[in-house]
Amino acid sequence: MKILFVGDVVGSMGREMISEYLPKLKKKHLPDFTIVNGENAASGRGITEKIYKRFLQDGADMVTLGNHTWDNKDIFEFIDSSKKMVRPANFPEGTPGSGLVFGEVHGKTIAVINAQGRTFMPPLDDPFKIVDELVDEAKKKTSVIFVDFHAEATSEKQAMGWFLDGRVSAVIGTHTHVQTADNRVLPGGTAFMCDVGMTGPYDEVLGMSKDSVLKRFQTSLPVRFEVPKDGRKILSACLIDIDNKTGKAKKIERILINQDHPFMAEY
Repeated sequence: MKILFVGDVVGSMGREMISEYLPKLKKKHLPDFTIVNGENAASGRGITEKIYKRFLQDGADMVTLGNHTWDNKDIFEFIDSSKKMVRPANFPEGTPGSGLVFGEVHGKTIAVINAQGRTFMPPLDDPFKIVDELVDEAKKKTSVIFVDFHAEATSEKQAMGWFLDGRVSAVIGTHTHVQTADNRVLPGGTAFMCDVGMTGPYDEVLGMSKDSVLKRFQTSLPVRFEVPKDGRKILSACLIDIDNKTGKAKKIERILINQDHPFMAEY
């Protein structure tokens, strides 16, 4: 079984990359299940129902979120009815949505868990405790378990990888928007990567206008970060090969599409 995971989609340029390249990626790599992190998809802040449904139309089987989950207030109107959307599981009890969602492919069940880190992030419930409980719950139905850990600190992400090694199929980090080169299969059979990277504006700062970010750094004045709507684009993803009987990962590889990358022509 192959799982394709596309990192944080930022704004309209990120959505354009999904529409253009996700079908091409699926045709080339033939994944059985595709997951997209869409928490920055609506102008860099949150997601709308229209965008969520478009991701599904473009080929996503599941959409994960993160710390910007609630930025677009319309989400309260559709998150509970969106059966292929996963928000961080360690939000406070009673929060709308779900942190564990099951998908079906070729008669096999896949569990997708979303959690948010606490280091340099808003205070939430303990992600290790919550994920530990959800993994036990997921194992009652399937051995294939994918975890999107939306966190800032690489140390916290690595800690989660080791915490879950041998118990889940993959622990893949999101949030920092820069693809890391530490993709590996841990000794227990869990695919790990600190950050899959982002999909959206390429010649900016983490998807935000570099001019506004530079002004903030140079003046320390409050500046509203804007997401550019035109320019060069990037898509970041990873492909995980999993033994669907044991749930153990066999291989994880990085995918990077941009105009500076020699492999863009392949798509």
